[in-house]
Amino acid sequence: MQAAGVTQIGGPVMLLDLPGPRRPGPGEVLINVRAGGTGNWDEFVRTGGWDTGTRPPMALGVEAAGQVAAVGDGVDGIAVGDAVTVHSLPLRGQGSWAEQHLAAAEHVAPVPPGVSWDAAAALPVPALTASQALAGLDLQPGQAVLVNGAGGVTGGLLVQLAAHFGGQVIATAGPDSASRVRAQGAATVLDYHDPDWAGQVRSLTGGGADAVVNAAPSGGGAAMQAVRDGGRLATITGEAPEAGRGIAVTSIVVAPDGPRLRMLAGLLGQGAISITVGGWYPLGQAGAALAGARQGTHGAALVIRPAAQDAAGPGP
Repeated sequence: MQAAGVTQIGGPVMLLDLPGPRRPGPGEVLINVRAGGTGNWDEFVRTGGWDTGTRPPMALGVEAAGQVAAVGDGVDGIAVGDAVTVHSLPLRGQGSWAEQHLAAAEHVAPVPPGVSWDAAAALPVPALTASQALAGLDLQPGQAVLVNGAGGVTGGLLVQLAAHFGGQVIATAGPDSASRVRAQGAATVLDYHDPDWAGQVRSLTGGGADAVVNAAPSGGGAAMQAVRDGGRLATITGEAPEAGRGIAVTSIVVAPDGPRLRMLAGLLGQGAISITVGGWYPLGQAGAALAGARQGTHGAALVIRPAAQDAAGPGP
């Protein structure tokens, strides 16, 4: 099958001809991929910073949407032809930048009618990351929550989910992203270029936010200054600041979670959250897609399609 990936860790992304997946075993599903998501996490896989359970030559990609081609024994509630989205690790074969992708059935969620293949493919990793970070903060309705670094895809979903579940959202973003972040649900957007933005958070909240999610690389230290004594901070950048002042600090690494992904896809289908796709690339241009994701896309996701096709989703 055609795929996009690397022949050695740290090597360039290229078009590959790889053996097709095996038949699904117990508890597995085989998916005909319609679109695969991209993000800076794929750069970690490419350079060896994230072990997904396979070795070169290997297709990259850890999220996808498509139609079920086959199911293994013991799989209930999923049938051939179903439209699904998935983030499943460790890999049971190749990554999702390929014509077919083998995944654990428990990690799969249905794609609601009206959701495009591209949006369904771009959803799993950033949405699961955002949801798991907020769940770890035990956010309660009415509490002040800060999203530091709200301008990206994951940051935007953090804002949307925090607002959806009743948080009073303060966000940091660049001037070019401020109006978009407000539209996503932030009551206040502060310019992260301002060296005293953490002080502004303390002034706005009377001592600091109840909960903070840091989505800005190297931003954990500044984010800590915006948390109230005894508050909570979660970081999704892998850089957990030193705890102090009774603040609970957690570092979030996205984990597959089919039931949570089903909930998130449902919110997407209802219009309660949204994800913007800024463009798509064929497998042969996957390296350009990854470069674009690394450079930043102003809050818009990029996806890879194994074949030129309509982006329309599986239903009306």
